[in-house]
Amino acid sequence: RAAPPLPQLQPPAPGEAGEESSLEEQRAAAPDAASPISSFFNGSGTKRLPQAIIIGVKKGGTRALLEFLRVHPDVRAVGAEPHFFDRNYERGLAWYRDLMPRTLEGQITMEKTPSYFVTKEAPARISSMSKGTKLIVVVRDPVTRAISDYTQTLSKKPDIPTFESLTFKNRTTGLIDTSWSAIQIGIYAKHLENWLLYFPIGQILFVSGERLISDPAGELGRVQDFLGLKRIITDKHFYFNKTKGFPCLKKAEGSSKPHCLGKTKGRTHPDIDQEVVQRLRDFYRPFNMKFYQMTGQDFGWD
Repeated sequence: RAAPPLPQLQPPAPGEAGEESSLEEQRAAAPDAASPISSFFNGSGTKRLPQAIIIGVKKGGTRALLEFLRVHPDVRAVGAEPHFFDRNYERGLAWYRDLMPRTLEGQITMEKTPSYFVTKEAPARISSMSKGTKLIVVVRDPVTRAISDYTQTLSKKPDIPTFESLTFKNRTTGLIDTSWSAIQIGIYAKHLENWLLYFPIGQILFVSGERLISDPAGELGRVQDFLGLKRIITDKHFYFNKTKGFPCLKKAEGSSKPHCLGKTKGRTHPDIDQEVVQRLRDFYRPFNMKFYQMTGQDFGWD
């Protein structure tokens, strides 16, 4: 009963939304350059395979979560998305390990690639690397997520068909096109079934994308507990940016300046026909209910 194979999503070009820098740029910016801190890491750090991975979901808030987590002194993470378990698996674990930042004893190595959650082969591949890997999934209302996904594509390809026309296989009968990745990603219960074949539910933390905006410190508290970290990231690290409509860090990792996510985040969504939105809500409801049961969490999307 594994989830059906998903269409290959095109990787965003370096610097575009979803993948903020290429792996080469990431390596150039890695803490191996000559600075007092990096020489300290260089001298005594070791590259390790990640003990925790943010596996999804696209347009759920994964970039925000990673940036917030990087404030923690015991978290070291790759900035770019390695896409190892979906697109680069044949390069091998040594290649993957080499992308990781150096860590000291007691620090956690992390990466995030949101497309893992919907990649059929990813659970088995991660499990074969380490059955003990901690997995984090950031989820948000699947209807809003689909619109956000469409908005991102529209910003790159302004001539794509309307959201409404892509949503339906047949507008007259109201049959939803589940092969469209923007719709398919939001069927969380189906994808989760695939992960539960390889990982116990207690090894997966589900973060609410909505609460990440309304109460970032609260959600980060849960994440730090899950990772076995001391609760260092608290309310004092955040301020709410009214223009963008989401929380920002007062100080980013390795900087004394406030840090907000780039211009590719917080885009204005196009107006979508309310009847279509309602149809989608009805479509997702049973899947949402199943997901709430599976995770033991009510995300309040209905």
